[in-house]
Amino acid sequence: MNRLGYPRYGVHGGDIGAGVSGLVAGLDPEHVLGVHVVTDPMTAANVATFLPGMADGLDADDPIDKLVLERMDAFRREGSGYLAIQNSRPQTIGYGLTDSPLLQLAWIAEKFEQWTDLPIDRDQLLTTVSLYWFAGSGATAAHTLYEQSHSMEWGADPIAPQGFAIFGADETVRRVVPAPADAHWTEFERGLHFPAMESPADLARDLQSCFDPLR
Repeated sequence: MNRLGYPRYGVHGGDIGAGVSGLVAGLDPEHVLGVHVVTDPMTAANVATFLPGMADGLDADDPIDKLVLERMDAFRREGSGYLAIQNSRPQTIGYGLTDSPLLQLAWIAEKFEQWTDLPIDRDQLLTTVSLYWFAGSGATAAHTLYEQSHSMEWGADPIAPQGFAIFGADETVRRVVPAPADAHWTEFERGLHFPAMESPADLARDLQSCFDPLR
């Protein structure tokens, strides 16, 4: 960023990108002015399954906590298969993703169907799949999950002001997202896991409202 002429900059991401953003802030605190991440209730509950002690701190008799626990259990039972194979046998699925355009399409289309709330244009879906297929990057994408799960601790808080944009927000997210009290926080009724694709205008406005005061 310095070579591009930006002595200070903000970082943004979702999913693994949220972890990367926090790491960048920790590595370059003198230049990172803030960290902005996006999430949704489903993703927040999924991530909570990997946080030690999270389930123990939730009360099954509380209706909100109960919903979080139910989502965590559903993810462990029915939603985490892609993580299990990528975190343990990435090369096996990598061969299939590199050899079969149908598998590459199905692998991505399934997540678009499960993890989106707003309509996704068919050409946009096919463009995304094509980027993986023609670049032959299915295997490297699978290895990314394997390498991050076997290499380091992702739980450190970033050393910078933080911002959160919650898409498809409900009352469960504040129970499981470790946001500082002074963090920028915005909730959107629609959208889910891919807001840059589902609701780009909302995301752009929130990035501006988060970073402009920090400049």
